Amino acid sequence: MSFGTALKMCRNQKGISQTELSHLSGYSTSYLSLLEKDKRDPNLSTIEKICAALNIPVSIFIFLASNKNDLKGISDELAKQLSLTALQLMEADSANANLST
Repeated sequence: MSFGTALKMCRNQKGISQTELSHLSGYSTSYLSLLEKDKRDPNLSTIEKICAALNIPVSIFIFLASNKNDLKGISDELAKQLSLTALQLMEADSANANLST
C-alpha cells in the first residue's frame, strides 16, 4: 500500500473529510489531496501531525503504508491479518469516540 492510499483509507475509516483533516492538522486541503494521490512525499513531522489529527499511532500508520518490500520476513497472510486488526482497532476507537460525544 502507498502512503496516499493509507492516508485516504484511515481518513475514511475515521469518517473525516479532507476539509476536516485540514482543520485538524493545519495542512491545506489541496496539500492533503496531493498526499492522497501520492504526488507529494511528506516528512516525518508531517506524518506525525496527520496521525495526531487522525488519532492514529504513527507506527500503525507506517505499517499500513508499507509495501511488500518493506515487510520482508512477514508472510502475506500475517501482513493482511495485522492490517485488518489495525483497521478494526481504528473502527472501534471511532465508535467509542462517537459514543462519548
